[in-house]
Amino acid sequence: MPKPAAKNPPRQDSANATGEKQRRLQREQDQKDKAKAKEEAKSKSGGEEKQKKAVQAGPREHPEPPLPEQHLQKPGVEAQMALKPQFHAPDYRGSGKLKGMVALITGGDSGIGRAVAVLYAREGADVAIVYLNSHEDAQETKRHVETEGRECLLIAGDVKDSKFCKQAVERTVQEFDRLDILVNNAAFQLHADSLEDVTDERLEETMKTNIFGYVFMARAALPHLKKGASIINTGSVTGLRGSSHLLDYSATKGAIHAFTMSLASNLIDRGIRVNAIAPGPVWTPLNPADSPADKVAKFGEDTDMKRPAQPEELSPAYVFLASPVCSSYITGIVLPITGSVGG
Repeated sequence: MPKPAAKNPPRQDSANATGEKQRRLQREQDQKDKAKAKEEAKSKSGGEEKQKKAVQAGPREHPEPPLPEQHLQKPGVEAQMALKPQFHAPDYRGSGKLKGMVALITGGDSGIGRAVAVLYAREGADVAIVYLNSHEDAQETKRHVETEGRECLLIAGDVKDSKFCKQAVERTVQEFDRLDILVNNAAFQLHADSLEDVTDERLEETMKTNIFGYVFMARAALPHLKKGASIINTGSVTGLRGSSHLLDYSATKGAIHAFTMSLASNLIDRGIRVNAIAPGPVWTPLNPADSPADKVAKFGEDTDMKRPAQPEELSPAYVFLASPVCSSYITGIVLPITGSVGG
């Protein structure tokens, strides 16, 4: 007799349900965006001023607007992006800054998280990746970490679940016998033209993913972190300046910045550093899975550099803040990497 089909574990069912809920919320916003786009098309005038050329200040050229017009289903799969993010940082040379350490990265399957995982491995760390349900992206990240000569543990689940967060930390410690770096990076983002559009369900999804998840992971990690360990939280320029169309998301990012400074003060006597990075626009699945395709094409052009960052332009900062040999005297900061003067 054929064996009955294996059932998904309860935690994975929960993650899949979260993914479907996020896609449903996205579909509701998509309908509003289509109606608004029609109105804007009617009123759009010709003869617009030519866009200034984007700034290139690194060792290789990075894409600039116009970017591919693409709208992804949430939570967003990097493998489906028409223009793949640059995460590998081929000009970055590792020097053992994280040798023998273990890092756990939430949202590490793609975008900034993937870029950080690759550089952590290049600097000598083994990496555990927590992600929702983008299994293809997670496997690709694992492949790149292993290419750097380090081990990679994949853990699928929903950071809104405090029990899952505790289990993820415990699995990491069981696998690698230690935990030295926690990178809180998982996020949910969905724009809205008005506060009236931010339903209770949307608000809960954003708040629980972006700030509750950070608190849950940090709380679970603390019993395993020793002197010299660090926590790095991904904030946002929206948490510094606000955003008229990312009301709930911006609120969570401001909360993350405050949580970072507060936890840094709380843990300083234990020799555990806590810092945050506040990126501006970064070319990851998060934004094509939020904005309409026509807006995605212009993504990042309103920065002083006239383009979005690529993940590999942020990941060295995560190395810097994680490495005791680089930043042992730095805690409680929010480092803006925004592509604009003055952060």
